[in-house]
Amino acid sequence: MKAGTSSPRTLVHLTWREKRIEQRIHFGRVAAEQRIDRHRRVVSFDPGAIFAFVRWAANDYGTVVSRIDILRAVAPGESYQTVPLVDPGGEILLRAHGWPKVEKVLNAIDAIERIGVDPVDVSPDHWRHIHNRLIVNEPFSGYSREQHRAWLLRREFQP
Repeated sequence: MKAGTSSPRTLVHLTWREKRIEQRIHFGRVAAEQRIDRHRRVVSFDPGAIFAFVRWAANDYGTVVSRIDILRAVAPGESYQTVPLVDPGGEILLRAHGWPKVEKVLNAIDAIERIGVDPVDVSPDHWRHIHNRLIVNEPFSGYSREQHRAWLLRREFQP
């Protein structure tokens, strides 16, 4: 799972230092995990996997970074965007920074889980919708079981 290997998986480097740095996977199906030490680990995702990567950092004066990225792991040869701590990068479905926007995304994820849908299975278009509405400070639509059923049917017919 080292950078530069021929693995088709997307690697995410995580660090946890209590009250200082929190980098974690909020949702996603982790394919493999490697512990580096008490504070660091590397997790990997198979191509096509969707996951949420949360980054938070603070100093003596309070929070300095609050971010969430919802990404799709890419296959070798696919184009991707670079994201800090994600090797090689991923397809960005949603990107939010600043606690008010991050909180809205976390609440949207909670609402999806309340209707009985795993966020990893949500239509990528819904994550893009939330992203696009957040960047213009407009409300976004919730995700419904009907939308989810339509997405699952559409996915069956996509190549």
